[in-house]
Amino acid sequence: FATYADLDKHECTIEEREEYEPHIDQGVIVYAGVDYEAILREAEKEADIIIWDGGNNDLPFYLSDLHIVVTDPHRPGHELRYHPGETNLCLAAAVVINKVDTADFQNVLTVQNNIRSVNPNATIIQAASPIFVDDPAAIRGKRVLVVEDGPTLTHGEMAYGAGVVAAQKFGAAEILDPRPFAVRSIAATYQKYPGTGAVLPAMGYGGDQIADLEETINRSNAELVIIATPIDLGKIINIKLPSQRVRYEYQGIGQPALADLLKERFG
Repeated sequence: FATYADLDKHECTIEEREEYEPHIDQGVIVYAGVDYEAILREAEKEADIIIWDGGNNDLPFYLSDLHIVVTDPHRPGHELRYHPGETNLCLAAAVVINKVDTADFQNVLTVQNNIRSVNPNATIIQAASPIFVDDPAAIRGKRVLVVEDGPTLTHGEMAYGAGVVAAQKFGAAEILDPRPFAVRSIAATYQKYPGTGAVLPAMGYGGDQIADLEETINRSNAELVIIATPIDLGKIINIKLPSQRVRYEYQGIGQPALADLLKERFG
C-alpha cells in the first residue's frame, strides 16, 4: 500500500485505513497480509529500516532490534490487564507513556509503577499528544458531533478521544449525543458497548456499516462535525455538514528522548 488508490483498489475497511493512512501520508510504504515471512522478504528488498506496527491485539512476528511499546495513562492498568498487550510490555526495550499532558498525574505514576513491576530494565519515556485543528475558531460556540476512532471507544473502553478534547479546548457550546440519530449497525454498536459515551465511534468493517455511519452523521442536527479519526473520513463517506478534522502528533517530553534512543541504536 503506497497510495490512497491502493487502499481503494483493495477495498480496505475504515479500520484498515486507520492503520495504513498515517504511514502513507508520511511517504512510507506499508506491507500487510497473511504470510509475514513472505512480506518480510519482500520488504527487505527495498527498505533500510523495517517497522513492525502492531497494536495491543498483536504480537510481533519478527525478532526486532528495538521493541517499543506505547502505554496510555488515560487507561491505567490496561497495560497489565490484557493479552497480548501485557506480553508486549514484558518484551519492550523502551516504553512510552503517552498523553502525559492531558492525563491525571497519579495515573501516570500508576502506569510507570506497573511498567517497572514487570519490566524493570525498560527505558521509560514520557510524551504528549498535542492536537491540531485546521480552523480552531470554527468550533467555538457550535453544537458539535464528535466522531472518534471506533476501536478506541468500543473494546478500547474509552468514553472519549482527541475529538472531545478538541471540542472542549476550542470552546464548543455543546457536544451532541449521537445515540438518538444512530441507525442499524451503529445503534447495535451502542447496545453492545454501552460505555461508549456521547460520541460517535467510526465503525466501518464493511460497506453496510460505512453507509450506516454516513447516515447517522447526516441525520444529526449538529452545526459542526469534529472528525478525530486517524483517517480523513471525508474521503470515505459523504458528510453533508460542515466539519473540522482533528490530528495529533507525538511530542517527546524531557529525557530520556525517543529520538536519542533511536540514534544510539541505529546511528
